[in-house]
Amino acid sequence: MERQERQHLILSILKSQDQPVRGDDLARQLRVTRQVVVHEVALLRAAGTPIRSTPRGYVLERTGRLSHRQTVIAVRHTPSQTAQELYTLVDHGLVVDNVIVEHPLYGELRGALQLRSRLDVDDFLAQLAAGRATLLSTLTDGYHLHTVSYSRVDSLTKAIEALRRLSIEVAE
Repeated sequence: MERQERQHLILSILKSQDQPVRGDDLARQLRVTRQVVVHEVALLRAAGTPIRSTPRGYVLERTGRLSHRQTVIAVRHTPSQTAQELYTLVDHGLVVDNVIVEHPLYGELRGALQLRSRLDVDDFLAQLAAGRATLLSTLTDGYHLHTVSYSRVDSLTKAIEALRRLSIEVAE
C-alpha cells in the first residue's frame, strides 16, 4: 500500500468515528506496524490535518460546531482529587479537551485529553493507575489549566460551583 493510500485510509477511519481510534487498531486495519501509523499521522499533521493524540487514541478535530464554546479554567487540587474533578466536569456536560501546565524550564506543556464521559475518565484513570505516567499537575504543585468545551453557559457555571464545593480551587 502506498503512503497516500494509507493516509487517505487513516483519514477515512478517523472521520467515521466519534471516539478516539487507538494506533494499534489503525495499524491492524491497515496491516502495518504501529510505528508506520505514527509516522503517517505525523506527516498528515505537518500538512495541516487537525489530528489530535489523546490517551485513548487519535481524534480528527471537527470544525463548524455552532453550539460549541470553549474556555480555559484554572484549577488546583491534589492528585487524589483528580477523579472528582474530571467526573464533575463531564457530569455537567463539559468536554475536557486538554490539560496545560506552565513549567518553569520548558514553558507551556499540554496534554490532549478529550474526556467526554465517565467512561473516558475511567479509562484515563486506569492508565494513570497502571503507572504509565504521572499527572502534569504534579510538576506545578497541583496548579493546572483545562480547556473545556460546552454548549450551555449554565453547565459551565454549575460545574465550577460543584468543583468549589469539593474544595477544588477554580479561577476562570
